[in-house]
Amino acid sequence: MSIWHWLIVLVIVVLVFGTKRLGNVGKDLGEAVKGFKKGLQDDDDKKPSGQLPDERRDNGSTTSQRDDEHTPR
Repeated sequence: MSIWHWLIVLVIVVLVFGTKRLGNVGKDLGEAVKGFKKGLQDDDDKKPSGQLPDERRDNGSTTSQRDDEHTPR
């Protein structure tokens, strides 16, 4: 399709919908894209640091205590 085809389509769309409605659609689309990008950036900020806490440090148990817990009786 040539540029003239696209210009004719654009003129018909403007005549059917009007410039005000097209402006509102463009504004809504722009806000949606901004919100999507912000959502992606927020997800990146919430990613874990890549290091899990060590269980032995968290609950204060030692390795020998852990081995005793798992020994069958």
